[in-house]
Amino acid sequence: MNIKKNFSLKKYNSFGIDIKTKYFVSLKCEQDVNAIISNKKYKKEKKMIIGGGSNILFTDDYKGMILLNCIKGINVLSDNRNNITIEVGAGEVWHNLVVWSIKNNLSGIENLALIPGLVGASPIQNIGAYGVEVKNVIKSVHYIEIKTGQKKIIHNNECNFKYRDSIFKNKLKDKVIITKVVYTLSKIANNNIQYGAIQKELKKIKKDPSPKNIAEAVTNIRNRKLPNPKILANCGSFFKNPKIETTQFEKLKKIFPNIVGYKISDKEIKIAAGWLIENAGLKGYRIGDAGIHKNQALVLVNYGKATGNEILSLANMIKEKIKRMYGIVLENEVTIL
Repeated sequence: MNIKKNFSLKKYNSFGIDIKTKYFVSLKCEQDVNAIISNKKYKKEKKMIIGGGSNILFTDDYKGMILLNCIKGINVLSDNRNNITIEVGAGEVWHNLVVWSIKNNLSGIENLALIPGLVGASPIQNIGAYGVEVKNVIKSVHYIEIKTGQKKIIHNNECNFKYRDSIFKNKLKDKVIITKVVYTLSKIANNNIQYGAIQKELKKIKKDPSPKNIAEAVTNIRNRKLPNPKILANCGSFFKNPKIETTQFEKLKKIFPNIVGYKISDKEIKIAAGWLIENAGLKGYRIGDAGIHKNQALVLVNYGKATGNEILSLANMIKEKIKRMYGIVLENEVTIL
């Protein structure tokens, strides 16, 4: 393994923040993981694993070791009449897995097309979009404990999956390195088109619901609404969609008749954070090189030379205004370092 010192992470975070890490190493297999965590020279260094760097905002140099997950592979574990179970390396690009599933006539993750990042991040973040969360297809997660080097498998019901949350963001945060994720995908099309945007796009492209067509519709929508990080640095949605009580939603609706919310239960409503920000007049707002995207208010962007602290300052300003205006507290979806 080639361990690099004082290495720039500008190309390894989608915000394009030019900070350095004390050490940097790429992990291509489980043997690499074992070798680095058992190395006495680096034993006391704090360690953080990254994938696509699409859910991180660095505000300072990282005083430890960054481990880049490059573990590849898609292997079929079982195949029956209705489902197929696959084991996927944590370093595989998430969207490539979606494309693979569609080519193999499988269903379950087509609504999650074009979400940035790697497979290893999918259980950590419990990624979701357009009415689907990855927890619905994850069977188990393989990981190695950083402290002991032990290989372990955690099953779906042990992952504490919640909205954009899991055990990997809490109890196991910075304690494990995910190596593989096991998914069960369906041979029967789910065709989840509960979101009106997908229905409209399918109608626009004149195609009936199918995993392939839904993925195409989602890709079209995301390409229109979200900037390509390779062209305009960003990490996708910066904030989570907040949940509020139905009674609070009804009060807000009297003041803001067009407020966008989705019923979760009889007691809770999920509010579109992007709508809150746009309605507050912040869509397209910019201060220096830190800004809010002109087409999607949920996306913060780096126009060139913004620092992590400048983007964080913008995020905090947004949160303060949303709290004043609606009485709603926005929660960051990205990890701040």
